[in-house]
Amino acid sequence: MIVLAPAWSPTTSLLLLLLLSPGLRGSPDCSFSHSPISSTFKVTIRKLSDYLLQDYPVTVAANLQDDELCGPFWHLVLAQRWMGRLKAVAGSQMQSLLEAVNTEIHFVTLCAFQPLPSCLRFVQTNISHLLQDTSEQLVALKPWITRRNFSGCLELQCQPDSSTTPLPPRSPRALEATALPAPQAPLLLLLLLLPVALLLMSAAWCLHWRRRRWRTPYPREQGMTLTLWLVEH
Repeated sequence: MIVLAPAWSPTTSLLLLLLLSPGLRGSPDCSFSHSPISSTFKVTIRKLSDYLLQDYPVTVAANLQDDELCGPFWHLVLAQRWMGRLKAVAGSQMQSLLEAVNTEIHFVTLCAFQPLPSCLRFVQTNISHLLQDTSEQLVALKPWITRRNFSGCLELQCQPDSSTTPLPPRSPRALEATALPAPQAPLLLLLLLLPVALLLMSAAWCLHWRRRRWRTPYPREQGMTLTLWLVEH
């Protein structure tokens, strides 16, 4: 029985080498032993920017979580998706420029990212902003791409929404401070004190009237007093 050995073409050998080489692909835990970011990515992005309409509309995520490690990775994931969309509608010459930029950020697809979360909110911007942001994220990521493990970045995170974020539980003291105050009764107290005040005022007026009456002589007494004064003088 004759066993035929498979024919290995140079292309097959190159593809197998790329699949097996740990330095050229992301590991299952999304780490890289060799940097997939080239030293000429700024030039590549600038060439594409020179050919594109600067106000060509694209969208970017407005509420990505601001994470020092994962943030640049997440931005590049979204930018790479736009490169694929633009390639589908571009002409042949533009496709080559888009493919060159896509090659610079294609390494993000080697990690098993989760589907985009539904909480992402996209806003419209222009292509020049997207390309500038892509260049900045590559600059930020380049020093750390071989030093960090990005396995915790495989799910894009949104910023917490203040309108739906539940309030933290309150402490007993806070509950006491925010509880409804006990009903105060200044009006009731006033009603209780009013009769007493009127009674005191009435008594004071009566006492004053009596003292005044004691001090004021009667008309007969006034006449006698006047007669004595005339006799003496």
